[in-house]
This record gives sequence, C-alpha cells and structure tokens, in this order.
Amino acid sequence: MSGWLDRPVLNVLQKGLEASSMRQQVLSNNIANIDTPNFKRSDVDFQTVLGAALGDQSSTLAMKLTVPQHISGLTDGSSSGIVTDQSTSMRNDGNNVDVDSEMSKVAENGLYYNSLTTAISLQLSLLRMVIK
Repeated sequence: MSGWLDRPVLNVLQKGLEASSMRQQVLSNNIANIDTPNFKRSDVDFQTVLGAALGDQSSTLAMKLTVPQHISGLTDGSSSGIVTDQSTSMRNDGNNVDVDSEMSKVAENGLYYNSLTTAISLQLSLLRMVIK
C-alpha cells in the first residue's frame, strides 16, 4: 500500500517542500540577525538542493569565469545549497540584510510552498478518487 504514495511526482513535490522549508529557515535567520554587526545574508539555491535531493547531479551546469572577480562575494555552502552573499554591505556595521527584501523573499517562498501543498493535495485527491 505504501507503494501508492511512492510516486515520482509526489517525491519531487516532497523534495520541493523540503527545499522551501530550508529556505524559510535561512530567510528567518537573516531577519533575526538584522542588527548583528558584520552579519552577511544567506539564501538557498533551489537547483542545487533539489538536484542533490533527487540524486540528479547531471542537471547542474558549471559556470565558466574568465576573471575570478566577476562573481566575487558569493561563497557556496558546499553541497547544502546555502549561499552566503559577501558582496554587499547595506550599513556601516557591515551587515547586508535589507528587511524589505527579506520580507518579499519570505512572501515569495510562502507562495511557492502553498502551491506545492496544493499540488500534493490534488495528487492525493486523485489517488482517493481511484480508490473509491
């Protein structure tokens, strides 16, 4: 019976929910540290997170840099998909968190999460209809 729920579509949607949840935690951490001197904001690279979660490493395309300083300031958090932005500083204390930008990203992530939960609900209602 558990094989019914082990469908590729549901697996992708589940991994998307996990990535969205991780992004929510990272964005919340940014907002919580808005007054911390020298704190640098972070974000989640969905392509890396979903690719790693689904075991698909072939979908990532390596970027070629002609001069290393072209994309300076972005340090990758290994395979976790969390990227720290070191390039900008919004204030004199070295902190680069902008509350308006972070709140818009939180709202965007909330919409993404809600769309995924709606898609999962529709998939499960299809299974319910087949069972009936």
